[in-house]
Amino acid sequence: MDAIQEYKIRRDGAVLIYTIDRQAKRNAINRAMFEALTEAAHDFAADPELRVMLIESEGTYFSAGFEIADLTPAGPGEGPTGFRRRYRAAARHDLYDFFEAIEKPIVVAHQGPCVGAGLEMSLSCDFRLASSAARYSLPELNTGMIPGSGGTSRLVRTIGAHWARWLIMANNPMEAAQAHTVGLVHDVYPEESFREQVYAFCQKIAQHPPEMMGSAKLAIEMARDLDRGQGRNVERLINSSLSGREEQQELLGRMRERFVK
Repeated sequence: MDAIQEYKIRRDGAVLIYTIDRQAKRNAINRAMFEALTEAAHDFAADPELRVMLIESEGTYFSAGFEIADLTPAGPGEGPTGFRRRYRAAARHDLYDFFEAIEKPIVVAHQGPCVGAGLEMSLSCDFRLASSAARYSLPELNTGMIPGSGGTSRLVRTIGAHWARWLIMANNPMEAAQAHTVGLVHDVYPEESFREQVYAFCQKIAQHPPEMMGSAKLAIEMARDLDRGQGRNVERLINSSLSGREEQQELLGRMRERFVK
């Protein structure tokens, strides 16, 4: 008997769509699904025809996190040093770093609850879009750990220590509207039009010139860790590489036609 396919990968024009479809397990992500996502991300990065990657799910949950059976606890006598060494080598850390390094936008769409590792993965994406039915939680405290695949560090950089304490230390959930208010997600759409609006958003940003999108992503990543002066230098360097390109001249020409009489 063939194994049940728990994910789908397809193209919609310039958009690569990875769909989690393991509804019987609330879309918990197992190793096979993670490996397929890794392969899809590398294909996305290498293919110049692909402009946007979308990660979505079927069913009522976006993801309940990683498959518990696939998580390996510390072994007898391993000790903190051994666990840290093994944990540092986990493939998911490299994938999330790779998401941030790809010079193209990655969008994640939460049509329902996004829990634990599902949220950790989402924090490494460029855009997080939520249905009004989405809710967020990081329950790692219940296992005697903290979110450790970027769930703490990326969360603090995204919404600040104030609200990171709410999700991690207080172990409180966050509804979609509040997640939007604190900056965890970029927008919230009604359930009935959620998928349609997500696809429209992806198609919209897929129209932007790829060199400019990649440069913008790099500039944002660099500037958030620099002081104001060095951040301005990043802007100057990026714009000096973009200025005069065919796409830039064409866009500037369109603006002049619209606004210069």
